[in-house]
Amino acid sequence: MQRNVQKNGLVNLVSATMIFVAAFVVTGYANSLAGQAASIFLGLGVLVAFVSWFQMRLEENERLEKLELDELTKSKGGSALFEAKDTEVFPAQRSREQFEKFFVPGFGVLLLLLEAGGAWLLWHSVSKAANVIPPDRAMPALSLFAILALLLFLFGRFSSTMARLENHRLLRPSASFILLGAYICFIAAVAIAGVKAEFPKADLYVAKGLCVLLGLMAAEMLVTLLLEIYRPRVKGKISRPVYDSRFVGLLGQPESLFTTAAHTIDYQFGFNVSETWFFQLLKKNLLVLLLVQLAVLILSTCFVFIDAGEQAVLERFGRPVAGGVLSPGAHFKLPWPAERVYRFRTDQIQTFDVGYTPDAQSEMANTVLWSTAHGKEDNFLVANRETVTIQNDSADTNDVLKAPPVSLITVSIPVQFQIHDVMAWAYNNADPADLLQDLATRTVVHYLASEDLSDVMSHARSEAAQLLRERIQAAADARKLGVKILFVGVQDIHPPVKVAADYEKVVGAEQTKLATILGARADAIRTNAIAGALAYTLTNIAAATRQQLEVSAYARAALFTNQIPAFKAAPSVYQQRAYFQTFAAATANARKYVLLVTNTQDVVIFNLEDKIREDLLNLNVNEKP
Repeated sequence: MQRNVQKNGLVNLVSATMIFVAAFVVTGYANSLAGQAASIFLGLGVLVAFVSWFQMRLEENERLEKLELDELTKSKGGSALFEAKDTEVFPAQRSREQFEKFFVPGFGVLLLLLEAGGAWLLWHSVSKAANVIPPDRAMPALSLFAILALLLFLFGRFSSTMARLENHRLLRPSASFILLGAYICFIAAVAIAGVKAEFPKADLYVAKGLCVLLGLMAAEMLVTLLLEIYRPRVKGKISRPVYDSRFVGLLGQPESLFTTAAHTIDYQFGFNVSETWFFQLLKKNLLVLLLVQLAVLILSTCFVFIDAGEQAVLERFGRPVAGGVLSPGAHFKLPWPAERVYRFRTDQIQTFDVGYTPDAQSEMANTVLWSTAHGKEDNFLVANRETVTIQNDSADTNDVLKAPPVSLITVSIPVQFQIHDVMAWAYNNADPADLLQDLATRTVVHYLASEDLSDVMSHARSEAAQLLRERIQAAADARKLGVKILFVGVQDIHPPVKVAADYEKVVGAEQTKLATILGARADAIRTNAIAGALAYTLTNIAAATRQQLEVSAYARAALFTNQIPAFKAAPSVYQQRAYFQTFAAATANARKYVLLVTNTQDVVIFNLEDKIREDLLNLNVNEKP
């Protein structure tokens, strides 16, 4: 029986080698990325099959050596030949032990390096490759990979059954790798079939998935080697080979997982749950249940529900169906992947930002300063038509420095749009959202490069927003994006954060200069106005005085002319009357005393200084308190 197991290992090695060569040739013929990944797995299977077969030969030689020693012991018992050391008596056993001690761990390290290196190299080559399977070679490659998968499956099932029945541990690693190779060849055939069915990315996606699988195998091998270092060695106990991957065994023989689960359940419950009728029924009909679930899952993909505010595009085998724009509601379609649905929010107003990438901290800030970054900001070139010259007063030179004709500016431009032609949006361009944002960015760059800095930062914002909206809409229409630009905002305009403080100083100096100029003009206007008003007042006063003097002179002249006849008529009366008028005018404000007594010779002395308050002397007795 041991010889039969060894022959099975040799058959595994030969079959794995031949199929690896055949898969490699088919991969080169079809130029398939999935075939390249499958060839790597098959090559690893050949190495594992060779080491497994070689270890079988060592154990077989050890078994034969022990049989010969037993025969010699029976015929020549007690001989000094058999009292030698074990290392001298059992060279085959020593070879096998040395092989398991040094070569097997070394082969495990080699297998780890091959798996990890193969996964890394294959991933990079697949990511950069632009392999296209020729249409005339797809069907032959598909057929050959399917045949190779069938052959590997037959050899693998036979070997795995023999390993389980005869309980031979060294036949299990090669059987697991052969079964895994069968499944991988089948997956490669499916990938080529996907390319044949006009899914050009199927081969690439399958190749990347196999790269990930190879990486997982490398990770499991690394963990196995680390555990092997700390595994206690018990003399006489047969250990599991390092290259016997449990992960590969699980993938190649998934039914072993079911058996392990049954033993675990039996151990947890304390009785043979795996022998009950329900468990046996589940075990026998597991495939049927899985197929039913798969059928239900596929059937569920035949119904699609489009939400309100959405439109969907229906594709059949990767091509849009004529009139395949689905409106909101329930629809029926062919199962996936025959028909697929892509949804788009046509009623939703979508927004993207040009010039900055907002973050949560800046969005929550109530006050935003120029000197503080508002997220990730971009700098744009803007024209600077106002030429400024600066006198360089350094000791080395007295050159005149001129400001450059361009400046840097940071601006936040939100753009809002809406999809109005879903077919154009979905099929006219590969990535319409990024393309629209690139078109908007290019339009903004062109506009700012042709505008003046002062205009953009002051009065030209509304005009800029309207002009940018029209230009972005024209660019989108030229590319047939099928969108309508609803709003373009020009906000948060400021110089770059690094020069914001200096820019504020320049603006402050300009404002101070303008304020000084305006103040001087105001002073000039005020001074001129006061001087004009004063001149006008003086002129009017002089004219009024002149007119008053002239009128007074005419009046005195007329009065003198009228007084002459009166004086001639009665000179004494005229003199007395003139005297009394003059006296009354002179004493108009003087206090007067009336003496009512007569016939007295008293001397009256008048002191005309007021020593009594006037309000007491002029008291009105008729006033009521």
